[in-house]
Amino acid sequence: MNHLATNHAPEPLVIDGARPLSAEAVQSLNELCAQAEDALLGTPVVLRVSGAPAAAAVPTLPTAPLALVNKWERALRRLERLDVPTVALATGDCGGTALEALLATDYRIADPATRLLPGDADGVWPGMALYRLTNQAGLAATRRSVLFGTAIPAEHALTLHLLDQLADDPSAALATIADTLTATAGAGLAIRRQLMHDAATTSFEEALGRHLAACDRVLRQATAEVAS
Repeated sequence: MNHLATNHAPEPLVIDGARPLSAEAVQSLNELCAQAEDALLGTPVVLRVSGAPAAAAVPTLPTAPLALVNKWERALRRLERLDVPTVALATGDCGGTALEALLATDYRIADPATRLLPGDADGVWPGMALYRLTNQAGLAATRRSVLFGTAIPAEHALTLHLLDQLADDPSAALATIADTLTATAGAGLAIRRQLMHDAATTSFEEALGRHLAACDRVLRQATAEVAS
């Protein structure tokens, strides 16, 4: 269903990693993506992420039906395919759904006290956050976090490029760079992001056709703009 396009930016979505995954969380993320897909945005899509699961007296994994986990992962993948910049503003401990969402964004700003927590005392949830951690920072850098749930402090996460900026006030930091992020991203962001993700697992021969197709699309758009 197509909605009337607007340049009104969606409100930031708050994701609390201390809360178990729910159908409401999946719906909220999908609604945010739908707004971004239908709008002519002049600002990034923003997620506010914080919180991590607390250790329970009785192990709580898995915390949600597999079908719900699948829907959540698909919503995160939809976020990764938006044709606009996506930003996570992180505060404090960040685990569970908060960490999963942060790792699916383009640009991450965190306060210096932030810690990325892949697991808790109950164990490490084997979701796609582990894939993204390893894919983005490398096996050697994330091995202990993936295997044992070792926390990644903000300063270390910055050196691993899991975070892009540290600021005492992440919202204020975003306000100073939001327009630049959108302007420099330009058209075709979703395609470039996908090609970047594929580069780590795709051979040169396989990637060549996809990159040529992306180049062809840019050239066609440029020709159409000149003609108009």
